[in-house]
Amino acid sequence: MLPKTMTVIEAKSAGGPEVLVAGTRLLPEPGPGEVLIEVEAAGINRPDVLQRQGLYPAPKGASDLLGLEVAGKVVKLGPGATRFQVGDLVCALVNGGGYAEYAVAPEATTLPVPPGLTLIEAAALPETVFTVWHNVFERANLQPGEWLLVHGGTSGIGTTAIQIASALGAKVMVTVGSAEKARAAEALGAVRAVNYAQEDFVEAVRVETGGHGANVILDMVGGDYVDRNLRAAALDGRIVQIAFLKGSKVDVDLMRLMLRRLTLTGSTLRAQTPEAKARMAKGVEERIWPLIAQGKLKPVIDSTFPLKDAAEAHRRIDDPGHIGKIVLVTR
Repeated sequence: MLPKTMTVIEAKSAGGPEVLVAGTRLLPEPGPGEVLIEVEAAGINRPDVLQRQGLYPAPKGASDLLGLEVAGKVVKLGPGATRFQVGDLVCALVNGGGYAEYAVAPEATTLPVPPGLTLIEAAALPETVFTVWHNVFERANLQPGEWLLVHGGTSGIGTTAIQIASALGAKVMVTVGSAEKARAAEALGAVRAVNYAQEDFVEAVRVETGGHGANVILDMVGGDYVDRNLRAAALDGRIVQIAFLKGSKVDVDLMRLMLRRLTLTGSTLRAQTPEAKARMAKGVEERIWPLIAQGKLKPVIDSTFPLKDAAEAHRRIDDPGHIGKIVLVTR
């Protein structure tokens, strides 16, 4: 018998971590093609921080609660949901509502927990893996033997990108902010971790690649990195923006883009259509889940916090010293 109510984390207003407080709501009801998951763990991601700050509102029809990825047990099926059974352990990409004891997820973006992973580890997968798969491999078409440069190399996205790209035959460079982070990135498979506090990544890329440059650049920094990415990119290079921690309004000379036949693109995940996300889920399950089974990819967990301590968890993600994913646990 399912309870009628559940504990959730609500953002009472836009602001810092202190705006996140525990509340009580009715259990959500799964709609057509959806499943209800009893959440064991929920990953924390940068879009959650932006939503908390009032800069990334939930799309129409989505839960106003934070949380874009969860893992737990299927406890109820909506009409037409046929892939999973009640009791199955799954992880899911959701449009919101993850910071709660129960969450509704589209069956199309719900995947079985990979063998060998805990539910905490599984909760750290969907948002980051979908983001890396879509941007690095679908949009930028990274190929074996090519160079990938990832900014924010020890973030959840960065640690995931290093492992996936390396496992699929690419050579990875990253930028990081400390010697400790450089060691962590290289231990995960990065050929070279550039400490941006001490080195110019454009020059480091030129030296490490023998003047070739980065074939693909995954950037979540923006600001002055946009112009520097154009200088670090290889001929026919592809640059993908997924965030702008240093700002999205920049002064850039696009002549280099034209002369070196570069592609500058970008995307957000949450706003994409259900059909697009279902396609990504299929690619992730076919190409990435086997890497986990082979031991070539494992989520890097920085820390875990009880659900009621979501504010403390957000203080941790606001701290630039974290490495990997931060996860909320409900028990």
